[in-house]
Amino acid sequence: MQRVIWFDLGYTLVYWNREELYREHLQQLGIEKSIDELLLAYHLTDKHFMKHFPGLLGKDRSHWEKPYYRMINRCLQIDENTELLTSKQERKGRPEWRAFEAAHSTLAQLKKEGCQLGLISNWNLTARDVLENTGIMPYLDYVVISSEVDIEKPDARIFRHALELAGVQASQCLMVGDNYYDDIIGCRQVGMEGILINPYAKQGIEEINDVEVISTIHDLTALVVGGKT
Repeated sequence: MQRVIWFDLGYTLVYWNREELYREHLQQLGIEKSIDELLLAYHLTDKHFMKHFPGLLGKDRSHWEKPYYRMINRCLQIDENTELLTSKQERKGRPEWRAFEAAHSTLAQLKKEGCQLGLISNWNLTARDVLENTGIMPYLDYVVISSEVDIEKPDARIFRHALELAGVQASQCLMVGDNYYDDIIGCRQVGMEGILINPYAKQGIEEINDVEVISTIHDLTALVVGGKT
């Protein structure tokens, strides 16, 4: 039976150097925090916003910038009113999207196993540039981007569109993403199975207990090849 594995994009296949930029910003203020501390702070903040403010992080930055960075500061145990990093400062620091270390090898192995691969992402019109620049695009058989179809996850219509594009049934598909409320709840509306990526075990998703959780995309191959999904 044909198998299609669908992926989210941000923080599933790719990430950007936000922790490095914020660390440099804090250092300029005389505050020293490690990359590991920043990684966890961003993770916990992302999960909080995914749960309590679904869809907000996909909106214009002016809608969420201040509360987002204040929460990061709280997670870092520094004054939440510490001078916040602005979008202008981030652009000056040259933000760069990068493929996760295991992304290419995992996608290549899944293709070798006979799987077709697709993308279902809430992203603006820069998505295809990100896919090309990170080397992800050549692995993908199908690409569904919210800004191109005018539908966003978790709306069931974007998943139905993906099924129609691939010409498959939901039972033939698996959705992999880092946002339980967009990716997992969304795909289940059309009968698709899902796997959640969370690099910190249960941290940030303590309320979630009804989905398979993996730490990195690298863990996916064993599940698929081993027939556990």
